[in-house]
Amino acid sequence: MPECHPKTDCCAIVLAGGLNTRMQGRNKAFLQINGRTILDRLLGSLKSSFSEILLVTRRPDQYDGFAIRLVEDIHQGRSSLTGIHAGLVRANAAFGFAVPCDIPFLQPGLIRLLLDELEPNLDVVVPFYDGHYQPLCAIYSKRCIPLIEKQLSSSDYKISHLFERVLVKTVPIEKLKTADPELLSFLNVNTPASYDMCRRMAAERLSRKE
Repeated sequence: MPECHPKTDCCAIVLAGGLNTRMQGRNKAFLQINGRTILDRLLGSLKSSFSEILLVTRRPDQYDGFAIRLVEDIHQGRSSLTGIHAGLVRANAAFGFAVPCDIPFLQPGLIRLLLDELEPNLDVVVPFYDGHYQPLCAIYSKRCIPLIEKQLSSSDYKISHLFERVLVKTVPIEKLKTADPELLSFLNVNTPASYDMCRRMAAERLSRKE
C-alpha cells in the first residue's frame, strides 16, 4: 500500500488525451522502454505516493485491465488544461498532481519533494527552471476548477494564464535537483527521436547496473 502523505490529501492525474500526431498516431502510453510500457513505468512511480490515481482519456476502452480510475474530458476542447480540469472535477482528493502519460523516468523522490512543498492554502505548486514553468508535473487545487472553466469557456488553453489568477508556489531548479539531479522526470516522449533517446538512456542505465 502507498504511504499517505502527511501534509495533504492529493491524488495523481495522468493525462492521456493527446492525438499523438508526432508519433504517427501511436499511443505513447503503450510504447515500451526496457520491456515495460511508459504507462506501466509511470504508474509504478505514482503508486508509491498516491492511493488515488485517475487517467483522463477520450478512449477509455484502450485502458481496460489497468487498476486505475478512468475519466473522460468534460469540455470538448482538446488540451492539457482540459484534462487537468476533468481530473480535478472527478478527484476525491483536494489536490491533484498532474502528469502526462509519456514521461518514462518520473522520479518518486521528485513527487515527494513537490508534495512536501504543498501547503493547504496554495492553489498550485509547480517546478520552474530555465525561465519556464513545468505545468505538466505540478500540483493543482480543486479551487482552480472555476477559474479553469472560465478559461476554457473563452477557448484559452494556456496553463500559465491560470497561474496569473491563483496562489502559486514555484520550486526552483536548485531544489528540484536535490531529488532528481539529472531532471529525468521532465523527459517526455513526443517524437520518434525522443523515444529513441529515452530507450538508449534506459538501456545504458540498465547495462551499468549489471
